[in-house]
Amino acid sequence: MAELILHHYWPSPFTEKVRLALGLKGLAWRSVVQPNIMPKPELIPLTGGYRKIPVMQIGADIYCDSQCILREIERRHPTPSLIPDGAEATHWGTAFWADRVFFQAAVAVIFGQMADSVPKEFMEDRSKLSGRPFDTQQMKDAVPMMKEQLRAQLDWLDAQLRDGRPYLLGRSPGLADFATYHTIWFLQSYYPPAGELLEPHAGVRAWTERVKAIGHGQHTPMQPSEALAIAKASEPETTPGVEPGEPNGWRVGDHVAVMADDYGRDPIAGELVRASAQEIAIRRRDPDVGDVVVHFPRAGFLVVRA
Repeated sequence: MAELILHHYWPSPFTEKVRLALGLKGLAWRSVVQPNIMPKPELIPLTGGYRKIPVMQIGADIYCDSQCILREIERRHPTPSLIPDGAEATHWGTAFWADRVFFQAAVAVIFGQMADSVPKEFMEDRSKLSGRPFDTQQMKDAVPMMKEQLRAQLDWLDAQLRDGRPYLLGRSPGLADFATYHTIWFLQSYYPPAGELLEPHAGVRAWTERVKAIGHGQHTPMQPSEALAIAKASEPETTPGVEPGEPNGWRVGDHVAVMADDYGRDPIAGELVRASAQEIAIRRRDPDVGDVVVHFPRAGFLVVRA
């Protein structure tokens, strides 16, 4: 079986939940460190323009967005499961909330207190990524309100853990834990007063330590150039097909473009290979990597005719 290659950078919070999933399953994986801002000359040939992190590569199949990556890891390595209790909607719904509400409150607090020291290059990159100014002064002004939002959401978590359960949904760790933990990990890593926010929430603090102890599995470094060479020497393994119920009538071979619906809305164009309720996969060609199939989730992404 082809190696799991994770394109990431270590401070990436969205990658942290993927690393924990790899740790839960005890998997070996290759670590390709990419820049945290553009240009990314050894990532873009694989993705066709998608520049967010993480990206997972398995041969010539490229998986974008942590949602898509986690689903594929679960499909290939089902035990121990990321959905140990069968609560599919609760786990994925929690992940959506954590990414779009909980995490964004933390971002405002973190960058608000860093307002005077954020590198200009980082601010310019994130402005292009989001399509609006990365306004650290605005974040600084919003810190008091965002602390209130974080407190309310930490209180939800603490209330759920108050019955003594070790993980958010029961006895076993799963996707809901990793998706929620990555925001707290980010706070603890980059916001020195994070301890003050967490101090009243003893259940959350104890749970955080249990999740952290899961670790990241066995990882060894790989150079980006080696990952590109692997893609070029491989053939995509995705089986073409469109599952019944496709709402807009997409067919294999249609020329489409896929883009995120929140930020990083760069459209990635290609030939549709596979479509389901949870995945869209397109074939594209690049001189550096040959033919690759790039996979995206459906929730949170848009598909339009190219």
